[in-house]
Amino acid sequence: MRSLWAIGMALLISSAQAALTDVTLDNGMRVIVQEDHRAPVMVSQVWYRAGSMDEFNGTTGVAHVLEHMMFKGTKDVPPGEFSKRIAAAGGRENAFTSRDHTAYFQQMQKDRLALAMKLEADRMANLVISDELFAKEIQVVMEERRLRTDDQPQSVLYERLMATAYQEHPYRRPIIGWMNDLQHLTGQDARDWYARWYAPNNATLVVAGDVQADDVIALARQYFGVLPAHNLPERKLQAEPAQLGAKRIVVKAPAQLPYLLMAWHAPTLKDWQKDSAPYALQILAGVLSGNDSARLQNVLVKTRQIAVNASAGYDAVARGPGLFMIDATPAPGKSVAALEQAIRNELERVQREGISEAELARVKAQVIAADVYQRDSLFYQAMQLGEYVTAGLPPEALAGRVDKLRAVTAAEVQAAAQQWLRDDRLTVAELDPQPLNAQASRANVPGVRHVN
Repeated sequence: MRSLWAIGMALLISSAQAALTDVTLDNGMRVIVQEDHRAPVMVSQVWYRAGSMDEFNGTTGVAHVLEHMMFKGTKDVPPGEFSKRIAAAGGRENAFTSRDHTAYFQQMQKDRLALAMKLEADRMANLVISDELFAKEIQVVMEERRLRTDDQPQSVLYERLMATAYQEHPYRRPIIGWMNDLQHLTGQDARDWYARWYAPNNATLVVAGDVQADDVIALARQYFGVLPAHNLPERKLQAEPAQLGAKRIVVKAPAQLPYLLMAWHAPTLKDWQKDSAPYALQILAGVLSGNDSARLQNVLVKTRQIAVNASAGYDAVARGPGLFMIDATPAPGKSVAALEQAIRNELERVQREGISEAELARVKAQVIAADVYQRDSLFYQAMQLGEYVTAGLPPEALAGRVDKLRAVTAAEVQAAAQQWLRDDRLTVAELDPQPLNAQASRANVPGVRHVN
Protein backbone atom coordinates (compact mmCIF):
# COMPACT_ATOMS: atom_id res chain seq x y z
CA MET A 1 0.00 0.00 0.00
CA ARG A 2 1.36 3.42 -0.94
CA SER A 3 1.95 5.99 1.78
CA LEU A 4 -0.04 9.22 1.91
CA TRP A 5 3.22 11.09 1.25
CA ALA A 6 3.83 9.07 -1.93
CA ILE A 7 0.25 9.59 -3.09
CA GLY A 8 0.52 13.33 -2.44
CA MET A 9 3.79 13.53 -4.35
CA ALA A 10 2.29 11.66 -7.28
CA LEU A 11 -0.66 14.05 -7.41
CA LEU A 12 1.58 17.09 -7.31
CA ILE A 13 3.90 15.70 -9.98
CA SER A 14 1.00 14.86 -12.27
CA SER A 15 -0.52 18.32 -11.86
CA ALA A 16 2.81 20.01 -12.53
CA GLN A 17 3.48 17.96 -15.67
CA ALA A 18 0.00 17.99 -17.22
CA ALA A 19 -0.88 19.55 -20.57
CA LEU A 20 2.30 21.30 -21.66
CA THR A 21 2.38 22.89 -25.13
CA ASP A 22 5.59 24.11 -26.76
CA VAL A 23 5.45 25.92 -30.13
CA THR A 24 7.57 28.43 -32.05
CA LEU A 25 5.95 31.30 -33.93
CA ASP A 26 6.98 32.17 -37.48
CA ASN A 27 9.15 35.04 -36.21
CA GLY A 28 11.14 32.69 -33.94
CA MET A 29 9.46 33.48 -30.62
CA ARG A 30 8.94 30.41 -28.47
CA VAL A 31 5.65 29.97 -26.61
CA ILE A 32 5.26 27.45 -23.78
CA VAL A 33 1.92 26.88 -22.11
CA GLN A 34 1.49 24.92 -18.88
CA GLU A 35 -2.20 24.29 -18.23
CA ASP A 36 -3.20 24.11 -14.58
CA HIS A 37 -6.92 24.48 -13.91
CA ARG A 38 -6.99 24.47 -10.12
CA ALA A 39 -7.76 28.21 -9.84
CA PRO A 40 -8.96 30.88 -12.32
CA VAL A 41 -5.60 32.68 -12.46
CA MET A 42 -2.56 32.70 -14.71
CA VAL A 43 1.09 33.75 -14.76
CA SER A 44 2.57 35.24 -17.92
CA GLN A 45 6.35 35.61 -18.26
CA VAL A 46 8.51 36.88 -21.12
CA TRP A 47 12.11 35.64 -20.96
CA TYR A 48 14.91 37.24 -22.97
CA ARG A 49 18.06 35.20 -23.46
CA ALA A 50 20.21 38.14 -22.51
CA GLY A 51 21.76 38.63 -19.09
CA SER A 52 24.89 40.04 -17.58
CA MET A 53 27.01 37.30 -19.20
CA ASP A 54 26.27 38.93 -22.57
CA GLU A 55 27.60 42.35 -21.55
CA PHE A 56 30.86 43.93 -22.66
CA ASN A 57 33.56 45.30 -20.38
CA GLY A 58 32.81 48.91 -19.61
CA THR A 59 29.05 48.43 -19.77
CA THR A 60 28.50 45.97 -16.93
CA GLY A 61 25.06 46.36 -15.40
CA VAL A 62 23.38 47.46 -18.63
CA ALA A 63 21.12 44.37 -18.72
CA HIS A 64 19.75 45.26 -15.29
CA VAL A 65 19.47 48.96 -16.13
CA LEU A 66 17.47 48.10 -19.25
CA GLU A 67 15.15 46.04 -17.06
CA HIS A 68 14.41 49.25 -15.15
CA MET A 69 13.96 51.25 -18.35
CA MET A 70 11.36 48.76 -19.65
CA PHE A 71 8.91 50.37 -17.21
CA LYS A 72 9.58 53.90 -18.52
CA GLY A 73 7.13 53.95 -21.37
CA THR A 74 6.58 53.46 -25.09
CA LYS A 75 5.10 55.63 -27.82
CA ASP A 76 1.60 54.65 -26.71
CA VAL A 77 2.08 53.85 -23.00
CA PRO A 78 3.44 56.77 -20.92
CA PRO A 79 6.10 56.23 -18.22
CA GLY A 80 4.68 54.37 -15.22
CA GLU A 81 1.46 53.52 -17.05
CA PHE A 82 2.40 49.86 -17.62
CA SER A 83 2.31 49.10 -13.90
CA LYS A 84 -0.83 51.21 -13.37
CA ARG A 85 -2.76 49.29 -16.02
CA ILE A 86 -1.74 45.93 -14.59
CA ALA A 87 -2.69 47.04 -11.07
CA ALA A 88 -6.02 48.43 -12.28
CA ALA A 89 -6.77 45.00 -13.75
CA GLY A 90 -6.14 43.39 -10.35
CA GLY A 91 -2.74 42.00 -11.22
CA ARG A 92 0.82 42.38 -10.05
CA GLU A 93 4.01 42.51 -12.08
CA ASN A 94 7.75 42.87 -11.81
CA ALA A 95 10.98 41.75 -13.45
CA PHE A 96 14.35 40.22 -12.65
CA THR A 97 17.79 40.08 -14.24
CA SER A 98 20.30 37.25 -13.88
CA ARG A 99 23.58 36.26 -15.44
CA ASP A 100 21.71 34.22 -18.06
CA HIS A 101 18.48 36.09 -18.78
CA THR A 102 16.11 38.96 -18.10
CA ALA A 103 12.44 38.18 -17.46
CA TYR A 104 9.21 40.12 -16.98
CA PHE A 105 6.05 38.72 -15.42
CA GLN A 106 2.42 39.40 -14.60
CA GLN A 107 0.11 37.45 -12.27
CA MET A 108 -3.56 38.09 -13.00
CA GLN A 109 -6.99 36.62 -13.50
CA LYS A 110 -7.02 34.34 -16.52
CA ASP A 111 -9.26 36.66 -18.55
CA ARG A 112 -6.60 39.44 -18.36
CA LEU A 113 -3.98 37.57 -20.37
CA ALA A 114 -4.64 39.62 -23.51
CA LEU A 115 -3.82 42.83 -21.61
CA ALA A 116 -0.52 41.41 -20.35
CA MET A 117 0.48 40.27 -23.84
CA LYS A 118 -0.51 43.55 -25.48
CA LEU A 119 1.61 45.58 -23.05
CA GLU A 120 4.60 43.21 -23.24
CA ALA A 121 4.57 43.10 -27.05
CA ASP A 122 4.39 46.89 -27.14
CA ARG A 123 7.48 47.37 -25.01
CA MET A 124 9.33 44.59 -26.82
CA ALA A 125 9.19 46.68 -30.00
CA ASN A 126 8.43 50.29 -29.08
CA LEU A 127 10.33 51.19 -25.92
CA VAL A 128 11.35 54.83 -25.63
CA ILE A 129 14.66 55.35 -23.79
CA SER A 130 15.14 59.07 -23.28
CA ASP A 131 18.41 60.44 -21.94
CA GLU A 132 16.48 62.40 -19.32
CA LEU A 133 14.71 59.34 -17.87
CA PHE A 134 17.88 57.26 -18.13
CA ALA A 135 19.85 59.85 -16.13
CA LYS A 136 17.29 59.60 -13.32
CA GLU A 137 17.04 55.81 -13.37
CA ILE A 138 20.79 55.19 -13.34
CA GLN A 139 20.85 57.03 -10.01
CA VAL A 140 18.25 54.55 -8.71
CA VAL A 141 20.40 51.62 -9.87
CA MET A 142 23.54 53.04 -8.26
CA GLU A 143 21.65 53.46 -4.99
CA GLU A 144 20.41 49.89 -5.33
CA ARG A 145 24.00 48.74 -5.67
CA ARG A 146 25.01 50.72 -2.56
CA LEU A 147 22.16 49.30 -0.50
CA ARG A 148 22.37 45.67 -1.61
CA THR A 149 26.09 45.22 -2.22
CA ASP A 150 28.39 47.98 -1.03
CA ASP A 151 26.68 48.28 2.38
CA GLN A 152 26.35 44.49 2.85
CA PRO A 153 29.68 42.89 3.78
CA GLN A 154 28.59 39.36 2.88
CA SER A 155 27.47 40.60 -0.54
CA VAL A 156 30.83 42.30 -1.03
CA LEU A 157 32.58 39.04 -0.18
CA TYR A 158 30.43 37.08 -2.63
CA GLU A 159 31.10 39.62 -5.39
CA ARG A 160 34.86 39.41 -4.84
CA LEU A 161 34.75 35.61 -4.66
CA MET A 162 33.00 35.43 -8.05
CA ALA A 163 35.58 37.78 -9.56
CA THR A 164 38.32 35.49 -8.24
CA ALA A 165 36.82 32.06 -8.91
CA TYR A 166 36.17 32.89 -12.57
CA GLN A 167 39.26 33.94 -14.47
CA GLU A 168 37.79 34.51 -17.94
CA HIS A 169 34.09 33.69 -17.99
CA PRO A 170 31.76 36.72 -17.75
CA TYR A 171 30.11 35.21 -14.66
CA ARG A 172 32.96 36.95 -12.86
CA ARG A 173 31.15 40.29 -13.29
CA PRO A 174 28.31 41.32 -10.93
CA ILE A 175 24.80 41.36 -12.35
CA ILE A 176 24.16 44.86 -11.07
CA GLY A 177 27.45 46.02 -12.61
CA TRP A 178 30.61 47.59 -11.27
CA MET A 179 30.01 51.05 -9.83
CA ASN A 180 32.53 52.68 -12.17
CA ASP A 181 30.68 51.28 -15.19
CA LEU A 182 27.32 52.43 -13.83
CA GLN A 183 28.69 55.93 -13.36
CA HIS A 184 29.66 56.06 -17.03
CA LEU A 185 26.71 54.28 -18.65
CA THR A 186 24.67 56.37 -21.09
CA GLY A 187 21.23 56.23 -22.56
CA GLN A 188 22.85 55.11 -25.81
CA ASP A 189 24.34 52.07 -24.06
CA ALA A 190 20.82 51.07 -23.01
CA ARG A 191 19.42 51.74 -26.48
CA ASP A 192 22.17 49.60 -28.02
CA TRP A 193 21.44 46.74 -25.62
CA TYR A 194 17.72 46.94 -26.34
CA ALA A 195 18.29 46.93 -30.10
CA ARG A 196 20.73 44.04 -29.83
CA TRP A 197 18.73 41.56 -27.74
CA TYR A 198 15.08 42.56 -27.37
CA ALA A 199 13.53 40.70 -30.27
CA PRO A 200 10.89 37.97 -30.57
CA ASN A 201 13.44 35.45 -31.84
CA ASN A 202 15.45 35.97 -28.63
CA ALA A 203 12.45 35.59 -26.32
CA THR A 204 10.29 32.89 -24.79
CA LEU A 205 6.75 33.45 -23.57
CA VAL A 206 5.75 31.14 -20.72
CA VAL A 207 2.12 31.06 -19.55
CA ALA A 208 0.95 28.84 -16.70
CA GLY A 209 -2.50 28.58 -15.19
CA ASP A 210 -6.17 28.15 -15.95
CA VAL A 211 -5.82 28.70 -19.68
CA GLN A 212 -6.37 26.76 -22.89
CA ALA A 213 -3.20 26.32 -24.93
CA ASP A 214 -4.94 27.06 -28.24
CA ASP A 215 -6.25 30.37 -26.88
CA VAL A 216 -2.82 31.35 -25.57
CA ILE A 217 -1.14 30.53 -28.89
CA ALA A 218 -3.76 32.55 -30.76
CA LEU A 219 -3.16 35.58 -28.52
CA ALA A 220 0.60 35.18 -28.88
CA ARG A 221 0.27 35.19 -32.66
CA GLN A 222 -1.97 38.25 -32.49
CA TYR A 223 0.32 40.37 -30.31
CA PHE A 224 3.84 38.96 -30.67
CA GLY A 225 3.61 37.15 -34.01
CA VAL A 226 3.37 40.43 -35.96
CA LEU A 227 6.72 41.67 -34.62
CA PRO A 228 9.65 41.15 -37.02
CA ALA A 229 12.60 38.96 -36.10
CA HIS A 230 16.02 40.59 -35.75
CA ASN A 231 19.47 39.48 -36.82
CA LEU A 232 20.98 38.51 -33.47
CA PRO A 233 24.70 38.92 -32.75
CA GLU A 234 26.82 35.80 -32.90
CA ARG A 235 27.29 34.29 -29.45
CA LYS A 236 30.87 33.12 -29.15
CA LEU A 237 31.72 30.27 -26.83
CA GLN A 238 33.05 31.57 -23.53
CA ALA A 239 34.63 28.74 -21.58
CA GLU A 240 36.38 28.93 -18.21
CA PRO A 241 39.93 27.48 -18.25
CA ALA A 242 40.84 24.80 -15.76
CA GLN A 243 41.93 26.18 -12.41
CA LEU A 244 45.59 25.50 -11.63
CA GLY A 245 45.44 25.41 -7.85
CA ALA A 246 43.44 26.70 -4.91
CA LYS A 247 42.70 30.42 -4.71
CA ARG A 248 42.26 32.37 -1.51
CA ILE A 249 41.25 35.96 -0.77
CA VAL A 250 40.64 37.99 2.36
CA VAL A 251 38.21 40.91 2.18
CA LYS A 252 38.29 43.59 4.86
CA ALA A 253 34.97 45.36 5.36
CA PRO A 254 32.96 46.83 8.25
CA ALA A 255 31.00 43.95 9.76
CA GLN A 256 29.95 42.44 13.06
CA LEU A 257 31.10 38.87 12.35
CA PRO A 258 33.58 37.08 10.14
CA TYR A 259 32.19 35.00 7.30
CA LEU A 260 33.48 32.18 5.10
CA LEU A 261 32.67 31.29 1.50
CA MET A 262 34.05 28.23 -0.29
CA ALA A 263 33.34 27.59 -3.98
CA TRP A 264 34.35 24.69 -6.21
CA HIS A 265 34.02 24.69 -10.01
CA ALA A 266 31.35 22.14 -10.90
CA PRO A 267 29.46 21.10 -14.04
CA THR A 268 25.99 22.27 -14.99
CA LEU A 269 23.33 20.26 -16.77
CA LYS A 270 23.88 20.08 -20.53
CA ASP A 271 22.62 16.66 -21.65
CA TRP A 272 19.85 15.99 -19.16
CA GLN A 273 19.46 12.34 -20.17
CA LYS A 274 23.15 11.39 -20.01
CA ASP A 275 24.62 13.71 -17.36
CA SER A 276 24.74 12.23 -13.88
CA ALA A 277 27.06 14.49 -11.86
CA PRO A 278 24.64 17.48 -11.64
CA TYR A 279 21.95 15.29 -10.08
CA ALA A 280 24.44 13.71 -7.66
CA LEU A 281 25.71 17.17 -6.67
CA GLN A 282 22.15 18.28 -5.90
CA ILE A 283 21.78 15.31 -3.56
CA LEU A 284 25.20 16.07 -2.04
CA ALA A 285 24.06 19.62 -1.28
CA GLY A 286 21.07 18.08 0.51
CA VAL A 287 23.33 15.76 2.50
CA LEU A 288 25.34 18.73 3.72
CA SER A 289 22.59 21.31 4.16
CA GLY A 290 18.89 22.02 4.28
CA ASN A 291 17.65 20.98 7.75
CA ASP A 292 18.76 20.21 11.30
CA SER A 293 19.74 16.64 10.44
CA ALA A 294 21.99 17.65 7.54
CA ARG A 295 25.67 17.18 8.23
CA LEU A 296 26.89 20.79 8.37
CA GLN A 297 24.06 21.91 10.63
CA ASN A 298 24.13 18.82 12.81
CA VAL A 299 27.89 18.57 13.29
CA LEU A 300 29.17 22.15 13.06
CA VAL A 301 26.27 24.08 14.58
CA LYS A 302 24.48 21.73 16.97
CA THR A 303 27.17 19.27 18.11
CA ARG A 304 30.53 21.05 17.92
CA GLN A 305 29.06 24.58 18.12
CA ILE A 306 31.87 25.89 15.96
CA ALA A 307 29.47 27.72 13.62
CA VAL A 308 26.42 29.93 13.99
CA ASN A 309 25.20 28.69 10.62
CA ALA A 310 26.49 26.66 7.70
CA SER A 311 24.88 25.75 4.40
CA ALA A 312 25.67 24.33 0.98
CA GLY A 313 24.21 25.31 -2.39
CA TYR A 314 24.42 24.22 -6.00
CA ASP A 315 22.43 25.21 -9.08
CA ALA A 316 22.51 22.69 -11.90
CA VAL A 317 20.79 24.87 -14.50
CA ALA A 318 22.79 27.66 -16.16
CA ARG A 319 24.02 28.75 -19.56
CA GLY A 320 27.58 28.83 -18.27
CA PRO A 321 29.77 26.91 -15.79
CA GLY A 322 28.67 26.22 -12.23
CA LEU A 323 29.90 26.43 -8.67
CA PHE A 324 29.22 24.22 -5.66
CA MET A 325 29.29 26.55 -2.66
CA ILE A 326 29.45 26.35 1.13
CA ASP A 327 29.05 29.38 3.36
CA ALA A 328 29.34 29.59 7.13
CA THR A 329 29.66 32.02 10.02
CA PRO A 330 31.93 31.01 12.92
CA ALA A 331 30.53 30.96 16.43
CA PRO A 332 31.81 33.63 18.86
CA GLY A 333 35.36 32.82 19.91
CA LYS A 334 35.92 30.44 16.97
CA SER A 335 38.23 31.29 14.11
CA VAL A 336 37.51 31.14 10.39
CA ALA A 337 40.48 28.81 10.01
CA ALA A 338 39.05 26.35 12.53
CA LEU A 339 35.65 26.51 10.84
CA GLU A 340 37.15 25.90 7.41
CA GLN A 341 39.01 22.86 8.74
CA ALA A 342 35.82 21.51 10.29
CA ILE A 343 34.03 21.86 6.95
CA ARG A 344 36.91 20.11 5.21
CA ASN A 345 36.69 17.27 7.72
CA GLU A 346 33.03 16.73 6.90
CA LEU A 347 33.70 16.78 3.17
CA GLU A 348 36.57 14.33 3.56
CA ARG A 349 34.29 12.05 5.54
CA VAL A 350 31.84 11.93 2.63
CA GLN A 351 34.67 11.41 0.17
CA ARG A 352 36.21 8.64 2.29
CA GLU A 353 33.18 6.84 3.74
CA GLY A 354 30.34 7.87 1.43
CA ILE A 355 26.78 8.07 2.75
CA SER A 356 24.43 5.40 4.02
CA GLU A 357 21.38 4.17 2.13
CA ALA A 358 19.17 5.50 4.93
CA GLU A 359 20.71 8.97 4.66
CA LEU A 360 20.39 8.85 0.88
CA ALA A 361 16.70 7.95 1.11
CA ARG A 362 16.02 10.73 3.62
CA VAL A 363 17.80 13.38 1.56
CA LYS A 364 16.14 12.26 -1.66
CA ALA A 365 12.74 12.58 -0.03
CA GLN A 366 13.57 16.09 1.17
CA VAL A 367 15.09 17.29 -2.13
CA ILE A 368 12.33 15.81 -4.25
CA ALA A 369 9.58 17.12 -1.96
CA ALA A 370 11.04 20.63 -2.09
CA ASP A 371 11.25 20.42 -5.87
CA VAL A 372 7.71 19.16 -6.31
CA TYR A 373 6.09 21.53 -3.83
CA GLN A 374 7.82 24.43 -5.55
CA ARG A 375 6.31 23.32 -8.83
CA ASP A 376 2.91 23.32 -7.18
CA SER A 377 3.06 27.12 -7.41
CA LEU A 378 1.93 28.56 -10.74
CA PHE A 379 4.65 31.17 -10.60
CA TYR A 380 7.41 28.62 -10.08
CA GLN A 381 6.02 26.27 -12.69
CA ALA A 382 6.52 29.08 -15.19
CA MET A 383 9.78 30.15 -13.56
CA GLN A 384 11.39 26.73 -13.84
CA LEU A 385 10.24 26.29 -17.43
CA GLY A 386 11.72 29.68 -18.32
CA GLU A 387 15.02 28.92 -16.59
CA TYR A 388 15.37 25.54 -18.28
CA VAL A 389 14.59 26.61 -21.83
CA THR A 390 16.65 29.81 -21.58
CA ALA A 391 19.59 27.67 -20.47
CA GLY A 392 19.13 25.51 -23.58
CA LEU A 393 17.35 22.60 -21.91
CA PRO A 394 14.04 21.15 -23.15
CA PRO A 395 10.91 21.09 -20.97
CA GLU A 396 11.37 17.32 -20.83
CA ALA A 397 14.45 17.90 -18.67
CA LEU A 398 12.30 19.58 -16.03
CA ALA A 399 9.62 16.90 -16.28
CA GLY A 400 12.28 14.20 -15.82
CA ARG A 401 14.17 15.91 -12.99
CA VAL A 402 12.43 14.02 -10.17
CA ASP A 403 13.08 10.62 -11.75
CA LYS A 404 16.73 11.55 -12.29
CA LEU A 405 17.12 12.59 -8.67
CA ARG A 406 15.38 9.45 -7.50
CA ALA A 407 17.85 7.33 -9.51
CA VAL A 408 20.99 8.80 -7.87
CA THR A 409 22.99 6.20 -5.93
CA ALA A 410 25.11 6.57 -2.80
CA ALA A 411 28.17 5.64 -4.87
CA GLU A 412 27.44 8.47 -7.32
CA VAL A 413 27.21 11.00 -4.48
CA GLN A 414 30.54 9.84 -3.08
CA ALA A 415 32.14 9.91 -6.54
CA ALA A 416 30.84 13.44 -7.18
CA ALA A 417 32.32 14.64 -3.88
CA GLN A 418 35.65 13.02 -4.75
CA GLN A 419 35.78 14.38 -8.30
CA TRP A 420 34.50 17.92 -7.89
CA LEU A 421 35.25 19.02 -4.31
CA ARG A 422 39.02 19.10 -4.74
CA ASP A 423 41.38 21.91 -3.83
CA ASP A 424 42.44 22.50 -7.43
CA ARG A 425 38.86 23.60 -8.10
CA LEU A 426 38.46 25.60 -4.89
CA THR A 427 38.29 29.33 -4.15
CA VAL A 428 38.10 30.41 -0.49
CA ALA A 429 36.96 33.88 0.53
CA GLU A 430 37.17 35.13 4.11
CA LEU A 431 35.51 38.24 5.47
CA ASP A 432 37.79 39.97 7.96
CA PRO A 433 35.41 42.22 9.94
CA GLN A 434 36.48 45.80 10.49
CA PRO A 435 35.03 48.25 13.03
CA LEU A 436 31.53 49.44 12.23
CA ASN A 437 31.60 53.17 11.62
CA ALA A 438 28.44 55.23 11.79
CA GLN A 439 27.53 56.13 8.24
CA ALA A 440 25.59 59.22 7.31
CA SER A 441 22.12 58.13 6.31
CA ARG A 442 21.29 58.59 2.65
CA ALA A 443 17.92 59.74 1.47
CA ASN A 444 15.84 56.98 -0.03
CA VAL A 445 15.77 57.05 -3.80
CA PRO A 446 12.27 56.39 -5.15
CA GLY A 447 12.00 53.54 -7.60
CA VAL A 448 14.27 50.92 -6.01
CA ARG A 449 11.87 48.06 -6.47
CA HIS A 450 13.23 45.38 -8.80
CA VAL A 451 15.13 42.36 -7.53
CA ASN A 452 17.81 40.31 -9.24
